[in-house]
Amino acid sequence: MSESDVLPTVTARKRILVMDDEASILELTFRMLSSHGFEVVKSTSGDAAVLLYREAKDAGNPFHAVILDLTVPEGMSGIEAFNAMKVYDPGVKAILSSGYSHEPVVLNYKQYGIAGVAPKPYKVKDLVATVQGVVDGI
Repeated sequence: MSESDVLPTVTARKRILVMDDEASILELTFRMLSSHGFEVVKSTSGDAAVLLYREAKDAGNPFHAVILDLTVPEGMSGIEAFNAMKVYDPGVKAILSSGYSHEPVVLNYKQYGIAGVAPKPYKVKDLVATVQGVVDGI
């Protein structure tokens, strides 16, 4: 393994909210990010994610970034959740997660105000780098 394959552990714990309707992906994402020093809160629906986001911000313990699943067959999608969060907090830093890289919102995510994209299936190195870049504003 080369030095470029090793990711540094995050030194200050950054809070990340992850929303995905698939429990296995949610757990995998939780483990990937937690093992690299992030504090991760999970949500299985868009509306619950919006509520968690608002509660955390109101309590003075906001999330540094959110990862939102683009496609949720039953309920609020990631883009809908992002739009609801943005009404409450225009500075929300969102990463759109999707297995559909051909979707216009994925291809042109910056035009929608989204900070990053995390293509599925996740690669630990890429996911951590994307989250860290969004958190750091890179």
